[in-house]
Amino acid sequence: MKEWGFAQTTASQELAQLHHFSIKKRHAQGEIELVITVKEFVTPAEPTMHYFAQADKYTNQRTAPYRPCGWGKSLLEALSECIRAIDRFPYEGEETAPQG
Repeated sequence: MKEWGFAQTTASQELAQLHHFSIKKRHAQGEIELVITVKEFVTPAEPTMHYFAQADKYTNQRTAPYRPCGWGKSLLEALSECIRAIDRFPYEGEETAPQG
């Protein structure tokens, strides 16, 4: 366990270290920057999924809004899965999906 993990007093607190990444995606009006936040959990709810990555913007907004994300046993696995999810659907302009 990393030193910062000892700050968590109970597993229900779900303490996580945040890692931030930026990626650009081309779309009809040019390109958009998406920020991906990867959470590294001390004690994840699912023991094999220590990392959870999620983009800050939705894709496929006009059809069925989708917020790209990915889980993994490593930071690389979660980040790669999230990037594949970003590539899966087009960015269709201003977001209409709820923020959260």
